[in-house]
This record gives sequence, structure tokens and C-alpha cells, in this order.
Amino acid sequence: MPTDSQGERRVDTITGTAARTAAADGPAQREPSGGAERPGRRGLWAFALLAGYLAQAAFRWVLSRGHTFPVIHADEASYLAIARVLAGHPTTEMPVGVVIPGGYPLLLVPAYRLGHDAESIFRLVMATNALVSALVFPLAYLALRRLALSRPAALLIGTAAAALGPVVFYAEYAMSETVFTVILLAWAITMHGWLSAGTVRRRSWYAAGTGALAAYAMATHDRGGVVVALTCLVLVAALVRRWAPRRASWTGLAVLAVGGVLDKLFAIWVQAQFKDSPASSVGTQVVKNLIDTHLLLRTLKRVVGQWWYFTTSSYGLAAVAVVLCLVAVFSRRFAVADRVVSFCLLALVAGVALASSAGLGNDARVDNWVYARYLAPLVPVFFVIGAAALVRLTRRQVLWLWAGGSLFMVATGGVVVRLVGPALHKVDIIPWTMPDALFLAHNWTELHLWRTTAGALLVLAGCVLVRLLAGRRSGWLLGVLLTGFAVLATSVMSTHITNRYYTGYKKAIAVGFAQDAELRPGDNLVMEWDVDWGLRMAQSYLVYPGRVWTVSLRYGTPPPAAANVAVVPLPKDAPDADPATSWPKAPSGWHVVKVNKHPDREYGGGYVIWRR
Repeated sequence: MPTDSQGERRVDTITGTAARTAAADGPAQREPSGGAERPGRRGLWAFALLAGYLAQAAFRWVLSRGHTFPVIHADEASYLAIARVLAGHPTTEMPVGVVIPGGYPLLLVPAYRLGHDAESIFRLVMATNALVSALVFPLAYLALRRLALSRPAALLIGTAAAALGPVVFYAEYAMSETVFTVILLAWAITMHGWLSAGTVRRRSWYAAGTGALAAYAMATHDRGGVVVALTCLVLVAALVRRWAPRRASWTGLAVLAVGGVLDKLFAIWVQAQFKDSPASSVGTQVVKNLIDTHLLLRTLKRVVGQWWYFTTSSYGLAAVAVVLCLVAVFSRRFAVADRVVSFCLLALVAGVALASSAGLGNDARVDNWVYARYLAPLVPVFFVIGAAALVRLTRRQVLWLWAGGSLFMVATGGVVVRLVGPALHKVDIIPWTMPDALFLAHNWTELHLWRTTAGALLVLAGCVLVRLLAGRRSGWLLGVLLTGFAVLATSVMSTHITNRYYTGYKKAIAVGFAQDAELRPGDNLVMEWDVDWGLRMAQSYLVYPGRVWTVSLRYGTPPPAAANVAVVPLPKDAPDADPATSWPKAPSGWHVVKVNKHPDREYGGGYVIWRR
């Protein structure tokens, strides 16, 4: 690590300004100089990191300890369907209808190997999510150390970053955001390490990590395609512009190429296990919608909405980071590593927002305009940059960034209100798609855009005030305050949104149906297409180790030979009619065993269960 003339260690920074402004605003937070750190102190910090990681994992486990079945359909059930096949168990129906990337399900294989039924497996999935998602804490600590924060400040602000709602909330579901957040934070760190000063060997390892993480991102979600494109672009540019040793850059390209081939082979294998489901066509649909001039304005509106949500869900610190990264990209005062990483992060937010906005459906859902999930994995990256900027920069620079970030949030919110308008209130919201907005507005049933914006601005102003009053030694104080607020916000969101899914109608149509149908291990379930959608989505996971099918039973399609249980909707025009009329073309040997006459969705809309 480079040292200055006084022997003090200087940490490479993404912002590139820490060393140049260290004396401009009072004493900076530096590590003790004069030789190597004492072994005892190194051990103490290592123990603190381990303890912090375990605390983060425990926090996530406590929030999700009562979760025993998937509730976000069809995403969760689809990832779980792939995981059971990867674990060597029999295939089942792909709920989402297409085969999606299997990078995240790979992590769930131990859960399927250790669990003995659907409930125990899902508990192990939640434990896996807790352990994986908690890795954000040590990674945030490493990022903050690269941003020149002292160890105490890095530990505390890293704790806040790992406890943020966008990080923890989606880890309570069996979805790829759990690992995607970790991938992107590690990707930013390794890219900066590859482009920063150091030995060729060290930079080669960083480059290899960058390529490997990009490849795994592509194997985890379609958003990973944007990560791969940016990584490839930077690796080629580094070779042309000589930003890094050629050996290091070629190493990164080689690892990325090998990872891309492995991704393709893995996708082909997974596809072969689900012969009845086509490969995902999300990318094709995105391109089609992007070149459709009639949809362009709609797409751009959604992009602005996602940027607004992205910055407010970080309590405004991401907005500060956005402004700082923009300055870094266009200023030669910043190091190459700082400028390139800043560009890649901004381009990744823009690319993901653009692609997801084009790919979202055309229904009247409010969250289509301000969708939270797709940019959520990038929140901790920008959060640590914004928090480090408040601590390390001068008071004047902090005030400029605060003004720019606040203006960015207000401007994007204003564009959404002006261009989308009444569409923000057309239908009921889906709470899990905008948890942070609902928390900041303190309303769990409606989107109040300006109230949410005001909440984020208030938190950001509080952070700036602490910085101005406490000086550069405010790092630990900001860490404590932000950690407390993040833990509170995440806990409240989990209680008001996630936990209600596990006690409301989703439990009735999932676990309730399984109990009502008296499903036993080894049963194979066939369902009519008209059965309640939520009920159908849940059964592909809950019917275990058996499998499910969805076919047009009432229109003459025979049930699969292996099926021994069938569910068809209760006739709505004659609910009191003979239950046998619910399946007029039932083959011989099938008989009615249960009738549920509740017409409302909470009980599955009414259905008839048949057995053979």
C-alpha cells in the first residue's frame, strides 16, 4: 500500500479526493503510523468483522424465522423448482412458464439435500439467504476502507449499509436479489482494485475476480447481461488505453470468457431438465420494446421513476453518490480507477433501469412506474460512497453534494408526478414492490411520492447536520445513527409487509389448500388452468417430493399418468350443483374427495379436489 512522505498509509479511494482534502477541514481519520499494526489489534478488528457478520446473519434469520413457504409468485417458486432439480430431486412444473437463470438456485442445493419436507427446506433456504446476504457487511467494510475511512467508522457505516431495507428485505424471499447485492458490491471493489496501483500479481487477481463476478452475475439474473457488457467494455478499454498491466487485463478477459462459456453450458443443462418450458425470452422482449417508438416515452417515464426510488430508498445517500460519481467521470482531478468505476456504476444503474423499464408489463400496476426491486442490489454500493463522501470531504464540498443530491431527488420525483400523474393511483399497490417508499411515507396502502421524498430529504439533512457539527470525526456517529435507523426501518417493513403475507390469504391458498386437500408425500397434483393463480403458483413447491402439472382438464386434456390428485375450480354459475360436474370428462377411477365452496380469493376462489 502506498505511503506518503511522513510514512502515513494512504488508502486508494473511489472518490479520489480523500488524500487531497485531508487538511482542509480539520484532522482526518487516519490509521496510526510508524510501522506495522500490532498483531493484537489486527486480531481485534478481525473478531469485530466476524461478530458483525454473525450479527447481520442473525438479524436476517430473526426476521425470516417464521417463513415456511414462498409468497412472491411466480419468482420464488421458479427458483426453488430449479434448486430441487440441481439437488438431484425429480423435476416439476416451472411456475413462471420459462426457464430462468440458475445461479441463485445453486446456493440452495444444500437446503434441498439437508431438508426432509417442503417446510424444513424453506427454513434452510431462509438460513442460506441470511448467511449470503450478511456478506454485504464485510464487503461494505472493505469498500469503506478503500474510501479512506478509519476502521471504527468503516465498521459502523458498513453495519448500516448491510442493514438497509433494500438489502435485507428482499433476502426474506427466495429470490436472486439475495446474492445479486453481494455480487455487485464485490464487483465494484475488484474493478477498483484492478485499476488501482499495486503489483501485477495483485491486480491480476482483482481482474480475475471482476471477470468471474460479472460471469456469475449473468448466470444469476438477466440484469447480469448489463454487468458483463460493462466489464467487457472496460477490459478492452484498459488494454487499449493501458490503464492497467496488460497481463492483468488479459487475465480478466480470459476469466470472463471462460465464465461466459460455463454460463452457457449451465443454462443449456438446466433448460434440458425442463423440456416443457421454453428458455426465457426477457432479453428479446426488452430489445423489441426498446426499439418500439410507441413505447419509448412509457419506458423513459419508468426509468425516471426507478431512479427516484433508488435514491430515496437509500435515504438520499445514493443521490449524493450519483452527483459525486458524475463529477468524477468528467473531472481529470480524479484517478483513473475512480473515474472508471464511477462511470460503470452510473452506467449500470442506467442500463438496468432502462432494460427493466422496457421489459415490465403493460398493466396498471403502480409499481411499474417506480419499481424498487431491480435497482435494489446497487443501493449499498452507492450508500457507502455517499456516506464516505460526507465523512471525508470538506464542509463546502458536502454542502454542494447535499444540494445536488436533494435537487436530484426532487427533480426525478417531480418528473414522475408530472408525466405519470393519475396512473400512480389507478390500482391498489403491491407492498413488496415499494417497501421503502411506504415506510418513509408512513402509509402501507398508498403511494405518497412527495411524503416519501420529504422523509428521505429529512434523513439526509440530519446526516449532513451531524457532519457539519462533528467534523470529519463524525464517521462513527453517522454510523451509529444510520445503523439504528436502518434496523428500525427494515424491521418495520418486514413486520408490516412480509409477515402479513405469511398470515394472510397467501397462507390460506398455499398451506391451507395443502391441508384441505390432505396432500401426502408422494402425491402428484394436476391443476386446471382456471384455478386461482396464487394457489397454482404455490403448489409447485409445496407438493414435495412429488410434482405438479397444469393442463386443461375440463376441456378434455387427460391428466398425466403419474397424477393421483386433481383440483378444478368450483363452477361459479352453479356452486351448489353436483361437484362431479366440475370435471365432466374425468377419466374412470377418479372421484371427488373434497369441495371448498368459498368464492372469495382468500380461500382459493372455490375448488373441487379429486383423487384417483
